[in-house]
Amino acid sequence: MAKIRTGVFGWGVVAPKSPNIEAFEHNLESSESWLSPFNGYGPDNFLVGRPEFDFEAYAPWINQRCTPRHFHNLKEKMDMPALYAMGAFIQAMGQNPGLETELKELGQKAHVYVGTGLGSIASIHDAGVVLHENQRKWDRFWAAPVRNPALRDHQANPVPGAPVDPASLEGDERDDAQRLWNAFWAARSASLEEYLAELAVIESLTIEGDVAQGKLNAIREKEKQRGRLQERWGAPEAPWKVSANLIWNINNAPAAQISILAKIRGLAFSPVAACSTFGVSLRLAMNAIQSGEAKLVVVGATDPPPHPLTVGSFYSARVLAADKTLSRPLTRLQGTHVAGGAVVWVVGDMEYCMAKGFKPLGMEPLAVGVSSDAHHIITPSPEGPKMAMMQALGEAGAVPSDVATWDLHATATPGDYGEISTFRSIFSESVLVTARKGTFGHGMSAGGGWELTAQYLGYSRKKLYPTTLDAGSVNPGISAVHNNVVFDTACDAPQGLGGKLSMGIGGINACVLSGPLPEA
Repeated sequence: MAKIRTGVFGWGVVAPKSPNIEAFEHNLESSESWLSPFNGYGPDNFLVGRPEFDFEAYAPWINQRCTPRHFHNLKEKMDMPALYAMGAFIQAMGQNPGLETELKELGQKAHVYVGTGLGSIASIHDAGVVLHENQRKWDRFWAAPVRNPALRDHQANPVPGAPVDPASLEGDERDDAQRLWNAFWAARSASLEEYLAELAVIESLTIEGDVAQGKLNAIREKEKQRGRLQERWGAPEAPWKVSANLIWNINNAPAAQISILAKIRGLAFSPVAACSTFGVSLRLAMNAIQSGEAKLVVVGATDPPPHPLTVGSFYSARVLAADKTLSRPLTRLQGTHVAGGAVVWVVGDMEYCMAKGFKPLGMEPLAVGVSSDAHHIITPSPEGPKMAMMQALGEAGAVPSDVATWDLHATATPGDYGEISTFRSIFSESVLVTARKGTFGHGMSAGGGWELTAQYLGYSRKKLYPTTLDAGSVNPGISAVHNNVVFDTACDAPQGLGGKLSMGIGGINACVLSGPLPEA
């Protein structure tokens, strides 16, 4: 079977200092960093990539296509990864008029593969905080002696195995002991047993008559009776009363929301491959197009804005710069910077889409090689990335000398040396390399898509955009291995293919090989 070519026919970006693809391209002209101070713990030493984004900018587009309350519901229920992805998708509809209609009319031949790296951290964090606070107040309420005969009896006849009385302790020890004390006695509260029995009766109410109307009536009646129960007991909010937004924001939410917005009825799911998510999504899309399962596929990746949980976790993993200064890949290895945002492309069968009048963008993706290190959760191996690179070359029908430029994963960690060494085991000194995480930081899943979009935009302008690097900052150990690097000045795009490697946590690799679009 003849190979079906794939083209890019729409794209959108949400990134630091870049609310849209136009701002992203404009900002690429400068060698300045797009990062800013975090201050998520109060004053701190971290720089992060905080997305510039206003979902209100997309209200007219959404209101024109959806029910009046849809935009309000999205704002109220969805976390930032889903909102970023929807914004980037709406941008992608702007490059080729008619693309939105085609996605809808293709039915199951249009797919959505939009993944995430870190998911909806804010929703998880906020629900966790609510649970913790509700549980603390709940246990304290039901452990109170007035509602707890078991505790009153304990004062006269101590219960074996009971925790230490916090009243006998001081400071932090007392706080920890109080939490254990309240949890222990709340579980033995006769009043709580009585409360739960009454609640079970309320929750057992069934639907009567018409299912749709009966469901609404049952929900309203349960809510009313639960309110009366709380009022009668004077109880605090139950610990299980956390926001349902946690469910609405599971990892497939961005892909699902895009399918709803655009009425795309084919497969929609969320590939999760850490830093390699965008490359993996693109390979899956190319496979679906080659097999005939799809004519158009929405691919992308989306990450939350920097959050204290993720910044702290990256720092504890010893891969984060924390000295208030910009970290530059291939330099003194200070570590990377957490960033958030999204990137969404619409890719399709090149011949089919061009026959429909759609114009391809940037470059032509020729192949994506994928592999796993099967080695270590965070330290890359030479073999895994090399396998992905060789697979991409083989599937593209190319040889190493065909490659003219290469974008590195490069995170300003010790892995940079291993990456450049593996790269040089295949490619020559003539290949011009770029490293852009000093520009916009490290989006866990979106970063690879930003880097690939920068490469594609540059080639469409016959140039490579500048990076934050300068000739004097490259680590001598790295420059001794490869020293043909794009620094803080733009340069002409060399003749030949472009490559892009991403290496994800868990040892998941994706290598994208692309070629210039024909002049016509």
